Amino acid sequence: MALRNVRIYGDEILKKKCRPVQMMAPRTKLLIRDMLDTMYDANGVGLAAPQVGVLKRIVVIDVSGAEEETENESAGVNADANANADANGSGANESTVTNSGGPYVLINPEILETAGEQTGQEGCLSLPGQAGNVTRPEYVKVKALDENMKEFVLEGRGLLARAICHECDHLEGIMYVEKVEGDLFDVTDELED
Repeated sequence: MALRNVRIYGDEILKKKCRPVQMMAPRTKLLIRDMLDTMYDANGVGLAAPQVGVLKRIVVIDVSGAEEETENESAGVNADANANADANGSGANESTVTNSGGPYVLINPEILETAGEQTGQEGCLSLPGQAGNVTRPEYVKVKALDENMKEFVLEGRGLLARAICHECDHLEGIMYVEKVEGDLFDVTDELED
């Protein structure tokens, strides 16, 4: 496994729409592992394939470490914190996962349902040191394929819902800066504390 270079805001690839994954190839599995390693190395909670220069509809998310901080800051945001099924979709043709934090691999994700509203600080590995306030749904239900190309449904609230929306936007060539309410602000000092 290897770390991939994260494309930075202004790179034209971040404005392009991604292509669906048709089949799981060995190099696609390697890409997924590299994306997870890259996300963890950068202390991120999500990463989309175009952020590492690949125009495929693949997203990785893991909010498990960040959820504890979020839960302490706003009780009740992650009310459904237990998984109902394995995130890899083992067993039936379709499984449902409810906000267990991750890690999740979402291939060809499609948002089925949203509800509620939350406004909060959002950042991006493709725009390091910056953040802005963005309004997203409080609840998101997304259908995707796992690494075995088995369909599953993921339901998330709070930070997981925010991450799903943020990463799915990347697949459409949309960055969060297009949705920021007000100005971006520097968070470099906060990261050093």
